Amino acid sequence: MGLYDKITGTKYPCRGVAPLPARPLREALLALGGSGVPFRVRETFAKERADLVAEWRIQQLGLTLRTRMRFVTDEREVLALDERWRATPASRQYGRGPAPMIQKEWTFERGPDGRRRRVESFGFDSREMKNPLRNTVLDAGWTWRGRLYRW
Repeated sequence: MGLYDKITGTKYPCRGVAPLPARPLREALLALGGSGVPFRVRETFAKERADLVAEWRIQQLGLTLRTRMRFVTDEREVLALDERWRATPASRQYGRGPAPMIQKEWTFERGPDGRRRRVESFGFDSREMKNPLRNTVLDAGWTWRGRLYRW
């Protein structure tokens, strides 16, 4: 694994894992977006230029995370492009490339012993979406190849 692979977040499957065909991998990725997870995985629209898209909208932050996935069947690779949009009343921001985002908000309240304590009121970690996607691809014997730019 070279420096570019580290920057892009590229991961390779373990040795000895027989690669699955593209159809079962696609179905496994689509199944990830079921109930109990904060994101959804869907088929793409024509303008998105990908095979599948995982999307997570965090209303409290005005943030949308999107991972576009394109299957390269000859190489047994999934090309993954991470994108972020943040819209606030004052500005709009866009970014792409693998960059984990973690945000936590805390409040203070009285505990059972009467002392003040800090309690997490909101928590967000982008790896909650990225890790299941990447692990599903790797478990299927395919390479997860992160991208910094569009294909």
